[in-house]
Amino acid sequence: MKLSYPFFIALRYSKSRKKNRGVSFNTVISIGGVALGVMALIIVLSVMSGFHEDLQRKILGVNTHIIVLSYEGRIKNYRELADQIKAMPHVKAVSPFVLGQTMAARQKRAQGIYLRGVLPALEQTTTDIGKYVKHGSVNALDDIENGIVVGKELASNLEVSVDDEINIISPMGDIGPLGMLPKARKFRVVAVFEVGMFEYDSNLAMVSIQSAQKFFDIGDAASGIEVKIDDIYKAEAVRTYISKSLGYPYNARDWMQMNRNLFSALKLEKFAMFVILTLIILVAAFNIISTLIMNVMEKQREIAILKTMGATNTGIMWIFMIQGLFIGLAGTTIGLVGGSITCFLLDSYEIIKLPADVYYLSHLPVKVKLMDFALVAASALTISFLSTIYPAYQAARLNPIEPLRYE
Repeated sequence: MKLSYPFFIALRYSKSRKKNRGVSFNTVISIGGVALGVMALIIVLSVMSGFHEDLQRKILGVNTHIIVLSYEGRIKNYRELADQIKAMPHVKAVSPFVLGQTMAARQKRAQGIYLRGVLPALEQTTTDIGKYVKHGSVNALDDIENGIVVGKELASNLEVSVDDEINIISPMGDIGPLGMLPKARKFRVVAVFEVGMFEYDSNLAMVSIQSAQKFFDIGDAASGIEVKIDDIYKAEAVRTYISKSLGYPYNARDWMQMNRNLFSALKLEKFAMFVILTLIILVAAFNIISTLIMNVMEKQREIAILKTMGATNTGIMWIFMIQGLFIGLAGTTIGLVGGSITCFLLDSYEIIKLPADVYYLSHLPVKVKLMDFALVAASALTISFLSTIYPAYQAARLNPIEPLRYE
């Protein structure tokens, strides 16, 4: 079917009845409603994607992609095992570590922490901890006996800085007359890091793997092996391969497994925001419906004349459907452009400031994704199209005799 006359008439109906006024006021309101909904969706989804990416970057800055553990608790042959894992496909780097729960104390201040023993050179090939160091150097762990690297929040809570000493206390010590005696050792702060997540900045400290082995009295053994791969999204497949290749008693866990609840919550929140903000477009759809119904009521005489001239019901429907699609397309385009510009301004000029001591972000993180744009545009156009069906159907079933009876 040729759409030349429905298209021409649809554009004419979208214009104001007054000369030199352009698009009618009702059409402008409808376009504005769609544009506002699309713009809000684009901005919110981009900010949510930015939060997701920022959180993922910080988690992977301190933790590696895959860790290999043993059901026996310790890995005695960790050097040979590390070499075996490094030779596997997609593995870029490996690093053994020792991990235990202790207490850090200085004067009358104390806080529970995770103490991680690492080989500084290898640790910086599997994680990005070196990039987050604000004072000192992680490599100093090799040079200073009983050196320790602490997070900014931990350093603040204990009121220490580089070259200060803190006590690391473990409840698992020697057996005395009254039972288990706590073990304590002094460590000197050689570096302070700031990841930007309170959990890591306040609860994590690192020492050399030799110091950790002596402190926890585990001999020449490791708690696990960190594994960095070439593609973080292949972590599940590589983890499965490592577990099958090593067999019992070893078990591999990937970063998505260890943070599944957190990222699932973010994904659910993003979906919920999409559903909620789509309601703005649904409200705009009601504006489209009311605009088209008003047009049908005003143009009854013109519709009757078109039918007497041979226009089919399908052709009449196309007139009003094209008019509604024009509103949806114009609103979606304006919304996409406005959303893109706003996201660019938020990301480049940090218009919205956040208190860094509360949110650990100086501004809203923004990550523009083509998939989000496509999804929002498709949703807006679909809703706009569906909103045209009822008014177009009412126009098509109009009886031409009634409007022309008294002409």
